[in-house]
Amino acid sequence: MSGRRPAPLVTGTVRPGWEGVRDAFARGQADDPGGAQLAVRHGGRTVVDLWTPGTGRFGYGAAPDVADGADGAGSAYGAGGGGDGADGADGAGVTGGEAFRADSVGVLMSVSKALVAVCAHLLIDRGVLDPDDPVARHWPEFAAAGKAETTVADLLAHRAGLPAYTDDPAGLPEALLLDPAARVRALAAMSPVWDPGKAFLYHALTYGDLVGEVVRRVSGESVGRFFAREVAGPLGLDLWIGLPEREEHRFVPQRAVRPDPTPGQVAQAVERTGLAPGDRLATSLRASSAELGRATASFGTRRGRAAEFPAAGGIGDARSLARLYAALVGPVDGVRLLSAATVDRARTPCTDHLPQPGVLHRLDGPDRSRFGLGFELPRPGTPLLGEGSFGHAGAGGRLGMAHPESGLSVGYVCTAMAWEPSAGPDPRWMPWTEAVRKAAGLGGG
Repeated sequence: MSGRRPAPLVTGTVRPGWEGVRDAFARGQADDPGGAQLAVRHGGRTVVDLWTPGTGRFGYGAAPDVADGADGAGSAYGAGGGGDGADGADGAGVTGGEAFRADSVGVLMSVSKALVAVCAHLLIDRGVLDPDDPVARHWPEFAAAGKAETTVADLLAHRAGLPAYTDDPAGLPEALLLDPAARVRALAAMSPVWDPGKAFLYHALTYGDLVGEVVRRVSGESVGRFFAREVAGPLGLDLWIGLPEREEHRFVPQRAVRPDPTPGQVAQAVERTGLAPGDRLATSLRASSAELGRATASFGTRRGRAAEFPAAGGIGDARSLARLYAALVGPVDGVRLLSAATVDRARTPCTDHLPQPGVLHRLDGPDRSRFGLGFELPRPGTPLLGEGSFGHAGAGGRLGMAHPESGLSVGYVCTAMAWEPSAGPDPRWMPWTEAVRKAAGLGGG
């Protein structure tokens, strides 16, 4: 015996001419312990709708082993435990024993940021919000602590200088982190770590509350409710920012394939960048890591899944991601979300000319992050669908994206937290991404 796991059982349909995507999807998933869904739309119709339960190690929705979660190793959510002790039994109440199927839904992590961006761009398209508006025009409290000139575009492009909710390196305590109003108040009171608009750095969790609060101030409802009414409802999407209880039976948990770094390891990594331990930027990086870990752990509880964590807590399936992106670049059953001009503005590079803050600029290289207004743009580590495409990846390997000129849109959802961004593109993506491009006439292997 070779010891190699058998190729996963791929189920679903492909249209003629797209058969190579099915084979490529099987190759990409061959060593994946989790399940995955892949959906592709082209020219307004579904051409690929595939899924696999995985190789069986934990691809069947096994509930997290709480006993393994004390230090993050083996935890269901890769963030320091299998559940939230405050929720008691609910911490282990994730769907267990069910295969990852076509209608299963899972946490999207930072793919969620695109859902928030769509809400902002709907308001921009309607003329009630402008990217150049000072945030304080819509959210007056935000003007505090030197943020009066920060623009909506700064929020969308990760230029606001607010990568964490607090200057405490331990991050915002759980009780406050799970309170959306407390998170918003903390951001309004914070002074930026760098001069807004003069540098950029990924706002892993704060992005959702920064942009989401602007959406709330302009629309009058939370970003989750706005998304449900204005986007998911008209398109019939199984996508939520705050999972309804009636959909819990479809939820399949994600699981980490490697231990998360400890706070000490994070501190050492930050110090290796050249930042002094007491530097505000160093403190913010440590706080951001701690806050993201707590938020991610909360997704293992009903409370966390129901809460609106706009930057990372979206929940849905691949079909809905592909349908959402298709409606950004063309009509879907008579619904088009954004005008072509708004899409072009959203995918215009907004950070290519900027350094990362402080000494982090020394780490800039060809694979540094690239952002438009709320969306990621292609780079070697996240190539998306090539030049002109836009989208957003999520921790562990989730991915949603579109290529307006070709009419392609793609959704990929997985249960194994396997992608390691520092190592380059997720190996699971590459076979089917090339096959999709080839089938659509964009080239590829």
